[in-house]
Amino acid sequence: MKATLGWLWRGGVLGVIAFVILGPLANLVLWAVAIQWYFPHKLPLTYGLRYWGEVFKPTSDAFASLGTSILIASITVLVCLLLAIPAGYALGRRSLPWRGLILLIILLPQAFPSVAVYLNIARLFYMVGLNGTIAGVVLVHAVHGLVIAVWIAAAAFAAVDVELELAARNMGASALRTTLTITLPLAAPGLMAAAIFVFLESLDEFTGTYFVGVPDVTTLPLMMFTASLGGNYQIAAITALILLVPSIAFMLLIERFLNTEMLAKVG
Repeated sequence: MKATLGWLWRGGVLGVIAFVILGPLANLVLWAVAIQWYFPHKLPLTYGLRYWGEVFKPTSDAFASLGTSILIASITVLVCLLLAIPAGYALGRRSLPWRGLILLIILLPQAFPSVAVYLNIARLFYMVGLNGTIAGVVLVHAVHGLVIAVWIAAAAFAAVDVELELAARNMGASALRTTLTITLPLAAPGLMAAAIFVFLESLDEFTGTYFVGVPDVTTLPLMMFTASLGGNYQIAAITALILLVPSIAFMLLIERFLNTEMLAKVG
């Protein structure tokens, strides 16, 4: 009896978790194929792919918005890695004083309400001419991207075996050659994971893009928000599913790059 109750309890918990995770996704899929769906009907009245045709037609704004999103995310990754690699190396391999405090300070952008921060950033960017520009949006995305990139880069460099570097130096390799042939290749999986995380963060970012980029810079999340605000739930659902595809694909890659030993080195 106890075993049966245990199985029922575990099954119920798993069912609730599955509903919480898959319920919103199922709702998105239903809206994406719904032609007519209104209250009080619990399911769409008619199904079809008419709205998919509207999203993917040549004159649609979806392709331009997707291209802008990918461009901004790619530049954000480049900017973040250029700053995070030296910072992560110093934090992961050097005996820096107050290392924990420095890592904590890097987390500060996540500690404040984003709307208040972006309102002030938008005001400053308007004064210097960065409002409504891709450069301005990239800078806003990089603020949060750096938090991810620096922490993962520090963990990646800290996980590199020092003995391998010492062996290379003993064989006559210079410090630069050791870094290029030993340290960076061994840290590359972690750096790749950091790049993917930053890319996904930038690709899905809405609030910063809204305050800094509108109306001249339109990304796919902005298009999704505009469609949802206008009651075009089918368009919004299709756009959300498009954004979901790279997220799932990249998360599967991240699972291969990040291991327990590397994560244990963080902090």
